[in-house]
Amino acid sequence: MRVLITGTAGFIGFHLARLLLAEGHAVHGFDGMTDYYDVTLKQRRHAMLLQSERFSATEAMLEEGAALDAAADAFQPDVIVHLAAQAGVRYSLENPRAYLDSNVIGTFNVMEAARRLEVDHLLMASTSSVYGANTEMPFRELEKADTPLTIYAATKKANEAMAHSYAHLHDLPITMFRFFTVYGPWGRPDLALFKFVDAILEGRPIDIYNHGEMYRDFTFIDDLVRGIALLIGVAPVRPETPGAIAEGDSLSPVAPYRVVNIGNSEKVRLLDFIAAIEAALGIEARRNYIGMQLGDVPATWADAGLLQTLTGYRPQTDYREGIGAFVRWFRDYYGK
Repeated sequence: MRVLITGTAGFIGFHLARLLLAEGHAVHGFDGMTDYYDVTLKQRRHAMLLQSERFSATEAMLEEGAALDAAADAFQPDVIVHLAAQAGVRYSLENPRAYLDSNVIGTFNVMEAARRLEVDHLLMASTSSVYGANTEMPFRELEKADTPLTIYAATKKANEAMAHSYAHLHDLPITMFRFFTVYGPWGRPDLALFKFVDAILEGRPIDIYNHGEMYRDFTFIDDLVRGIALLIGVAPVRPETPGAIAEGDSLSPVAPYRVVNIGNSEKVRLLDFIAAIEAALGIEARRNYIGMQLGDVPATWADAGLLQTLTGYRPQTDYREGIGAFVRWFRDYYGK
């Protein structure tokens, strides 16, 4: 199988590409190498992938439709997995336009390439942030997600609506997957785990929002990309009748389109997460308790039942085990 992945120099794209290469597939990466965070970390990820003869890459921005089209035409993918995006909930408060350019225009270009090449399956990243102000948990795919709290979440919700229209109009099989607080080795420096570990080792205090009364469904990176890889083989098919859709399935009644949660299905208190970091490091954190960050939510929690129904797989890495893996990578990579 030939898989085009956008965002292969990024945290999730790197891990997915590495998994698919290990399974014998050919992968072409497309990444803009933006300076949102340390570019050398992105370059190191790509350099590791380039050690495989079945990996090739294009460095260009998604907003540049011609560059994406040229790469896709040359590679002729069977499947496209779209992971590249302007990430970060908090950064969206500072630079909202970057999210429109990358997440809306860039995603449109990806969908156009998939339509033109008539790929077997287009899979695109959404986020648990689209659930916004919803309070009924665990979050289920069939819930309305009409109350996004940041422009980041709003652009991802827009991607879902755009994708549904393309699936309906062009009979293009599309799966949107909603991530829940992904963490693990090679993670982004703007993510909480990275920032906490770095600060604790440097003796700096860590900022704990909402005075620690926050809960997250922490999903280990290996579990996440395994779920994505398995979903590649489960392309949605337009139902013959609405009654043909199984109970609990988010399959559209009018399009080959589906939304799937990928989460650990465990709501973990932030203070317990921090305690596990302290245990892994053998160092107590200096804690700075502060109020809730604008646009943030007090809790996320995934119902991953649909993923298990479709693939037979459910993420299950305990957060303490995952934190230990990250700490070992961090100490080795940064020599701390």
